[in-house]
Amino acid sequence: MLKLNNLFAKRLFSSFLDLTPILAVVLFFQIVIIRQAIPDVAQLIGGTLLIILGLSLFIQGLEQSLFPLGESMAYSFARKGSLLWLLAFAFCLGFGAAVAEPALIAVAEKAANIASTGNIIEQTQTARDSYALGLRITVALSVGFAILIGVFRIIRGWPVYYPVFCAYGCVALMTPFAPAEIIGIAYDAGGIATSTITVPLVTALGVGLATAIKGRNPMTDGFGLVVFASLTPMVFVMAYGMLI
Repeated sequence: MLKLNNLFAKRLFSSFLDLTPILAVVLFFQIVIIRQAIPDVAQLIGGTLLIILGLSLFIQGLEQSLFPLGESMAYSFARKGSLLWLLAFAFCLGFGAAVAEPALIAVAEKAANIASTGNIIEQTQTARDSYALGLRITVALSVGFAILIGVFRIIRGWPVYYPVFCAYGCVALMTPFAPAEIIGIAYDAGGIATSTITVPLVTALGVGLATAIKGRNPMTDGFGLVVFASLTPMVFVMAYGMLI
């Protein structure tokens, strides 16, 4: 118990150090450049402490749950030797992680509200909900597809840049033909989809799979899934914009 407390105390201090540059920049511009007093010092201190605590708990949770779980499941599927089930697991993991991303949910709702205000869709709650849900499902499908292809790449031993170059080519070809209203959302979708939930799970899956397969290097083969998962949403969302 004492060891666990010491580890968490170190994690809190590490999170404080990580947050220090951001606080320093904000305080410098607030006090030196803008030359205004901080509106509520107590609220700032309290909020900062909550951020440090939340960040520490989040990272600790990743290390104790998501990373080991993703690696162990990837290792088990690889040892089981069933390609079909492994690919199905990869797709479902990518889809489930992306559809649960808080950032994706928030941005999809924001995009739906703006689309309704701009008369791109009907100005009804049903239309906004349908648009937001369609956007979320589209991005989640694209991430699931990306993880499936990424896992297949690791199994086959292909270089990481093969699927990345193909995705960039598709993005470049589709952009001139996609509706102007959807391009910005599509470009942002990749970064939104690969956030707090997706990245740890996908990274753990890739590293665990590369570790389990003989002849694969976890450093060179285990990474690279996230970049492809951030590119495919651009393609899928632009296709979604063309269809609707």
